[in-house]
Amino acid sequence: MVAQPSSDGTLVVFPAVGPQVTRTPAVPRGFRVGGTTAGIKQSGKPDLMLVATTDGPAAAAAVFTANAFAAAPVRLSQAHLAQTEPAGNGRFGWAAAVVSTSGCANAATGAAGLADQRQIADVVAAALGIPAQQTLHLSTGLIGTRIPLDKVRAGVPALVAGHLGSTPADLEAAAIALRTTDSRTKLAGVTITLPGAGGVPVAVRVSGITKGVGMIHPRMATMLSVVMTDATVAPPVLHGMLRLAAARTWDQLTVDGDTSTNDTVFLLASGAAGAASVQPGSPAAADLVAAVEAVARDLARQQASDGEGATTLLTCQVSGATDDAEARAVARAVVSSSLFKAAIHGRDPNWGRIAGAAGNARIAETPILEAAGIAQDEARRRGGQPATVDPDRLRIAITGTVVFDGARGGPQPFDKGAVRDDMNVPETLIRLDLGLGDGRGEAFGCDLTEQYVIENSEYST
Repeated sequence: MVAQPSSDGTLVVFPAVGPQVTRTPAVPRGFRVGGTTAGIKQSGKPDLMLVATTDGPAAAAAVFTANAFAAAPVRLSQAHLAQTEPAGNGRFGWAAAVVSTSGCANAATGAAGLADQRQIADVVAAALGIPAQQTLHLSTGLIGTRIPLDKVRAGVPALVAGHLGSTPADLEAAAIALRTTDSRTKLAGVTITLPGAGGVPVAVRVSGITKGVGMIHPRMATMLSVVMTDATVAPPVLHGMLRLAAARTWDQLTVDGDTSTNDTVFLLASGAAGAASVQPGSPAAADLVAAVEAVARDLARQQASDGEGATTLLTCQVSGATDDAEARAVARAVVSSSLFKAAIHGRDPNWGRIAGAAGNARIAETPILEAAGIAQDEARRRGGQPATVDPDRLRIAITGTVVFDGARGGPQPFDKGAVRDDMNVPETLIRLDLGLGDGRGEAFGCDLTEQYVIENSEYST
């Protein structure tokens, strides 16, 4: 559905879609979760997180960073997924645990860092009584440092013995232990109804946690996240769902234009709800994709809102594009513009920076287009190409006030002081209509502040 102009000519916000999201979600059946302080962080804050299945391995899917310096946990997780499901080529498989160490990225640490990560896999496997190849790994923190294995060796058994559970408090503890520079804990979940294995509808949960407020920019993942569901889904089907959701949400998220060495999203499906197996193209698949996307979108918005140094969540919604990929490209360009991010911080309704960013927009990379459902040949042809923008048809609105209308001569008169006042809120909405078709998309970012520079000028010290 494309948002239409209101009777007074303003561009209105997109209507809400998808299931209702809660930020105090329940743990999906078939999982235990928890977090604790192992001493990895010098601050003494929680730094070890574990997700474990309760009845055998769960179907698992992942998207990873495309950074050439992909960290040891990324490479080991890819290897483990490939071992448990060779056809997945490191993108999907089976897993009985996800472990996260916060305070050390274990990136750019060479063969020694990979050996460290394998030892962590062995420690988790021994504590849970599972094969090491059924472990998946996350790490976050300073690049180029080694993980203190003695802390992990002591912390994992203690976490398994006394801190794993299935309550909302346990999920919150896991989310807290996932954090680094985040100022807020990030959780989201939904409950939907799917056909049961015996024909009776059953409730299915989708819940996720995430971290990441810096080194975030659209490219395959953009942070660390674990999403769990108790639906029954085969690994390749699960991967298709995750990639589609990521293309519309996390690949539309930016904080500072940098992608990390550790970016990873895991989606696990335990099957413990007793629902019938979700088949590709079925109504159940559409419902589950909508649920996963709703969780991913809410988590992405939480990340943008909590961007390092941020004071304002920046949302850009684009309609009237030739297709959704073009709309997402324009939205992504606007929230990625450092000039406009600075203008948002100063509450400056400088629409020229929006127009300039839109005119520079480029369509997403080929893999993201394929994930969003575009045929391979077309995705290869269009990936990275300029988006179609016609200045004579473009309309721009800032917080509901139209400031540019190409069909009406371009710049529109508006009360700059009033719009500045409207921008002095926790979330600023920018709306563009390209006037070219029915495509729509959105992207999320934040303002660029002095505090961002201060925080990152001292990160390693």
